[in-house]
Amino acid sequence: MSLPRRRTLLLASLAAAGVALAAAAQAPSPAPSSAPLPQGPDPLTGVRGRLGRDWVGRAAVPADLPILVMAGHADSQGIPGAGTSGDAVDRRGARPMQAGMRDELFWNLQVAQRVVKLGQQRGLNISFYDPPQRTIEDGDDPRTNWSVGKAHAAAGGYALEIHFDAYGPDGIGSGVIPAFHRPPTAIDESLAVAFGGYPWQFRGGLGGPRRGITLLEIGKLEAPLEPALRNPRTRERALATITERVVAALEAGLGRYRKPGAAPLASAAPASGSVHSPVGLAAGDQ
Repeated sequence: MSLPRRRTLLLASLAAAGVALAAAAQAPSPAPSSAPLPQGPDPLTGVRGRLGRDWVGRAAVPADLPILVMAGHADSQGIPGAGTSGDAVDRRGARPMQAGMRDELFWNLQVAQRVVKLGQQRGLNISFYDPPQRTIEDGDDPRTNWSVGKAHAAAGGYALEIHFDAYGPDGIGSGVIPAFHRPPTAIDESLAVAFGGYPWQFRGGLGGPRRGITLLEIGKLEAPLEPALRNPRTRERALATITERVVAALEAGLGRYRKPGAAPLASAAPASGSVHSPVGLAAGDQ
């Protein structure tokens, strides 16, 4: 085929794709069966949620939407619902990253705080909430993630809780579980593009989504993700990569687009958030 002919075909193909995308943007939300399928494993975060998703986030949100970020299980240590200890601790005999805290919460805090710090640097209306106690048995106590996130969502904000999924067959993989109180938004969609998605009413409806809180599972706390986090030589790069991915997805969902090639956060120190000082790194990383 001649070069001019190839160029003509390429231009025609690009034009057709542009028309299709424009039409899709104007179309009503598709049936669940047309939701995007899961992608293959990510080299850092591992497998995406194997259940896939039955929703597409189309509801637009304002560019200055208040976003509240929380660390999953920050108020449930030592009681049911404390989060996973991870493959390294449970099956390989490693020390917990911090005494008295499940490894999932340790990493939830690290990511949540970094996401807020980077988001604030980029001008997002974003804040962090950390409960004043690590054990609050009443889920409806006004100090819990659930209560604070529910109030934030009810006031029109976007509440996002960071999680890491269980290892082995009990875990599903990375992905978003949207809140129930409104149709899935453009932020839900952009996070799902970056991490994958879970079914709309996963396990009949978890406590967070039923209260208006979107859950983001970063990945299963096993290889390849967990070793990259626990290894001091790769930890900061792994956390920076995850942080950049979350913040970039939030920006996209808000209709904010950064210049191509912008560098990710090179060394993200924990953010102080809106209430409490950040958790420190522990020595249990071998």
